[in-house]
Amino acid sequence: MKSYDVAVVGAGPVGSTFARYMAEKGFEVVILEKKKEVGVPLQCAGLLGKKIKKVNILPDEFIINSVHGAFLHSPEDTVLSVSKKKPEAYVLDRVGYDKFLAELAVDSGADIFLNHQVAKVDSHNGNIHFKNSPNTKMSADIIVGADGHSSIISHSFNPPTESFQAAQYLVDVGEKRFQNDFVHLYVDSKVSPGFLWAIPLSETTARVGLFADANYQQLTKVLDGLINKRSELGGATILKKYYGVIPRQNPQKKLMKDRVILLGDAASQVKPTTGGGLVMGFTCAEIASQVTSQALDDENMNILKDYPKAYDDKFKKELKVQLMVHKVFKSLTNSDLEYMFRKLKEEGAEDIISQYGDIDTQSPLVKEMIKRGILLSILPKMLSRGISSLWK
Repeated sequence: MKSYDVAVVGAGPVGSTFARYMAEKGFEVVILEKKKEVGVPLQCAGLLGKKIKKVNILPDEFIINSVHGAFLHSPEDTVLSVSKKKPEAYVLDRVGYDKFLAELAVDSGADIFLNHQVAKVDSHNGNIHFKNSPNTKMSADIIVGADGHSSIISHSFNPPTESFQAAQYLVDVGEKRFQNDFVHLYVDSKVSPGFLWAIPLSETTARVGLFADANYQQLTKVLDGLINKRSELGGATILKKYYGVIPRQNPQKKLMKDRVILLGDAASQVKPTTGGGLVMGFTCAEIASQVTSQALDDENMNILKDYPKAYDDKFKKELKVQLMVHKVFKSLTNSDLEYMFRKLKEEGAEDIISQYGDIDTQSPLVKEMIKRGILLSILPKMLSRGISSLWK
């Protein structure tokens, strides 16, 4: 039986990054990936906040566009235009980037086995069992579940994960309509607390998608309606269709058991407001690598309990704010959303959002809106009171 210090289940970007950290520390690491090819199919909008460059390696070759701002559209197309002088986010070639991160892990000394689907793990003794290779035996001192929203590892000690469905088209509008460094975001109560987006790849092509609490047929209907309705998307040719799943952020999820820990989507480490998770996931990979290396060095698996504590210390307050914003948007009708957008425009919120807005950390903006009395004036008292209480 082949034995490793660490086995990472899932060769996604977060799992590969964690594997690289551990291999760089000198541990024997293996990555087990059920797919035949890393990163395929694309299951992400590929828009990542600027903090990505602080929490991981990002070569320019994987950046398609640098994003400086956004057009926020209400149901009746009241538009809030927000922007920053420096890039706020990057549009990535996610397939290429995922492959790059996996290759970095291998270059650092990790083994990788593609087409190896893990069927179950024994959290007590570290044995790993494979679905299609019952005779293959493997074990590890520590097992990391980085196997996505439908994580086999997570399901071994957590209830089934609740998720949003996502759909996305790659479209070509045939003429120059897009401002490359601005994304379009659309709100509609039919998909709240999710939203729709158009993320330009060039002046003529874009990723157009949404996530919502709906099935794929309903998502496609809404997406087709958006394309038919919007002037910047009208007459678009659909080049490719993508579908995916986004786990709901769950503060109650257990992140470890015995010698097993969870990372990334498997740990529901996603932003409630946008469904994005890579910046958070990369940060958690660093936190987990520090705790895991200490547990291995001291030969003490109880140290793994420090990982959920460190995660809470880093993200609990921000996630609490985002969950509240998430609940607020879910409760609003299109009339409410329209009123909110018009009121925000009247109150000069475009400048405030431009100054305090951050794709990864929304609490400073919410706090500033409360400080200036804007949120209290546009939301029902019960909702504004709930948000205000977060800072008491």
